[in-house]
Amino acid sequence: MGHALIVEDDEDAARMLGSLIARERHTVSVAPSLDAARRLLAAQQPDLMLLDLHLPDGSGLEMFESGELLSDTEIVLMTGHATLETSIRALQLGAADYLVKPINPEHLKGLLARLIRPSRLRAQVEQMNQQWRETGQFGALIGASLSMQRVFQQVARVAGTAVTVFVHGESGTGKELVARAVHDLSRRRELPFLAVNCGALSPNLIESEIFGHERGSFTGADRQHHGFFERARGGTLFLDELTEMPPALQVKLLRVLESATFMRVGSTQVQQTDVRIIAATNRDAAQAVADGSLREDLFYRVNVFPIHLPPLRERLEDVPLLADSFLRELEDQEHQRKRFAPGALARLSGHPWPGNVRELRNAVQRAWVMAEGEVIDERWLTPGQHGPGAVAGDAAAAASPGDPDAPALSFRVGTPLAEVERELILATYEHCRRRKEPTAALLGISMKTLYNRLKEYQSS
Repeated sequence: MGHALIVEDDEDAARMLGSLIARERHTVSVAPSLDAARRLLAAQQPDLMLLDLHLPDGSGLEMFESGELLSDTEIVLMTGHATLETSIRALQLGAADYLVKPINPEHLKGLLARLIRPSRLRAQVEQMNQQWRETGQFGALIGASLSMQRVFQQVARVAGTAVTVFVHGESGTGKELVARAVHDLSRRRELPFLAVNCGALSPNLIESEIFGHERGSFTGADRQHHGFFERARGGTLFLDELTEMPPALQVKLLRVLESATFMRVGSTQVQQTDVRIIAATNRDAAQAVADGSLREDLFYRVNVFPIHLPPLRERLEDVPLLADSFLRELEDQEHQRKRFAPGALARLSGHPWPGNVRELRNAVQRAWVMAEGEVIDERWLTPGQHGPGAVAGDAAAAASPGDPDAPALSFRVGTPLAEVERELILATYEHCRRRKEPTAALLGISMKTLYNRLKEYQSS
């Protein structure tokens, strides 16, 4: 149970809010003006302040000047005339969220359920900073370079707010890990985190997957389906590769972001949603707007707090940290200890990594599989090549001297590539005793690709 202060000059609105908050077993005080609010603050610091933007004796934004009186209070702005600029300004000053009048009871209930004092959030950030100082890890993110330190600072700053985040970065840089770090440091961290690759969903089903559908709304819809917005209720929805979303669906997404409402496919009933959106793209967003693949109004709506994730070639000093972390993961999975020779680490640190962190992970996995002893040396880190996966050499060629018992496959000329790929992946999977890590390493593909292919083959 916490204490809430409602700063609202409309008596009926204040009474309604007070009743809703009391129903959630919180105590409530009401102030009709800035002056009255300051007097109540001096007497008791609330856990939550619902702050009206327009008050008889000034703007609600003036309350942010109260300093220590509000140092451990979660502030939520209320306004009937919400603009993106006003909302951003309030969040920059320290507001945790904002509500548009008339206040939706479900939104308020969700906000109260996530009530956490700012001091607890600050303590969690400091704990992660301490972990970074000791290990180079900030949650699941790894790096000691200045560019990554800036990313960590941005994540820590934006996580405690409700601001929409737009992560920019090349494929394989770890955009989903950034989104996850924002979620894990937020007030929503106990609630769902769902990641959606907009480019991987079927164009015919993407609307249904995101917004859900009603039974009988189209051929094959034999039951009601809850989309990502409903399944992520109260939590965070990560929309990866936003520029791959069909333009018609971008219009509907914009409507959700502006009104916090949507409708399932085949329904006329409006659904309320309470999720935080984090979007990402591996493309130049401005160019995507220019060529029409990203709506300009949607770009401005999601690009409230941009985070640029640098490619690995711009932070090569982080390569040893990353490689060592991947090695420790393999040790935990395979229960066998290995280490890099100094020359191997030097070779890794000198490669440009066009496939970024994902390519480095694959290279480490392949080197782990191919190294017969405890030391991973340069033999499995082929120099002088710069294509994806080149650091470990060609997987098929490398497999031969290191694994003479591997069976051979043969195909007739003209065999469809999809069939060749299927047979090769399944044969390698069986040869590796159905272990996914070494299978992906030998094939030179990511774990995500392997999982997708195996799932596809099992369903066909």
